[in-house]
Amino acid sequence: MSAKSVPHPGVRRVAVTALAEYPDRIDVRSPTEFAEDHVPLASNHPVLDDAERARIGTLYASSPFAARKLGAAIVARNIASMLETAFAELPREWRPLVYCWRGGQRSRALTQVLHEVGWRAVQLEGGYRAYRRHVVAELTRVPQRFAYVVICGLTGTGKSRLLAALAAVGAQTLDLEGIARHRGSLLGDLPGEPQPSQKSFETQLVDALGRLDPSRPVYVESESRRIGSVQMPDALLAAMRVGRALTLRTPPEKRVALLKAEYAHFLDDPTLLGACLRPLTALYGKATIARWEAMAAGAGWDSLIAELLEAHYDPTYARSLERNFPAVASSRVVEAREITPAAFAALALDVRTLFESSEQVAS
Repeated sequence: MSAKSVPHPGVRRVAVTALAEYPDRIDVRSPTEFAEDHVPLASNHPVLDDAERARIGTLYASSPFAARKLGAAIVARNIASMLETAFAELPREWRPLVYCWRGGQRSRALTQVLHEVGWRAVQLEGGYRAYRRHVVAELTRVPQRFAYVVICGLTGTGKSRLLAALAAVGAQTLDLEGIARHRGSLLGDLPGEPQPSQKSFETQLVDALGRLDPSRPVYVESESRRIGSVQMPDALLAAMRVGRALTLRTPPEKRVALLKAEYAHFLDDPTLLGACLRPLTALYGKATIARWEAMAAGAGWDSLIAELLEAHYDPTYARSLERNFPAVASSRVVEAREITPAAFAALALDVRTLFESSEQVAS
């Protein structure tokens, strides 16, 4: 064992496999590192913030000793502040797990102080880097443990509403668009909700999969390889493609009404829609895009939505579905005649009856 990997006296290290035993998790990395991705349930208490970390890094290039001395002083002050504020009222029985980038000095410093206080703090062996390797490995094998029911249907049929209704009546669901914070289409950005990084998307996905029961079907919306800016893991997409398919059909006028409700932010500011439609110029030409923008500006929403569905969304989705989910050709079909919460709740019960045993539905 090298000198760098020898644990500090009094500091106990645990592997990623022990995470479930430590629900109280402290990420001591900088706020920027934490924002990109972090272990689920972790709170951020940086021993060096972004500016301090940059300052130490710059100094280290010219004098490692001076950098370590300054870094120790800053870390000590920050840990003292934590003890006086965030950790001040925590009981003696507190058992936090502490981690940094690779299980090195930043997390060791805080773990040692917490241990000396009397808390049973532990340090994550290998830090976030070890957890990231764990996530990548899990995504190659865990998705294959489940049997999926893939909800297919044209844009505006209410797939997301049906998925939410299924969850509400006790079905087991995987909300990929909820995790990705994107509706999965050209206009799918959620106002005021930036998408997670790819790493964060994968972390949340592993966490969600870990809560599922392999003995029960998992309902999920049909998705292409990309959901906005994030990409679906290959193993999950492959497992979904061999799952059972359910096709949701909804009358055209109900689809228009549903889309008006779900994309109300465009109704409030039509210029947003115009900006989103411009990438389609190469496909439909400047004149068509200009006409669609004029329809939005004139509040001709019903006509515009119907035309967008017919000209762009329906053909695009049909091609994607044929390519990604061949099981749709033999799928069960259900119809949402109404788009009210009560109608989707009733439909969700019907869907459970189609795909689950009576014992599963009763539970």
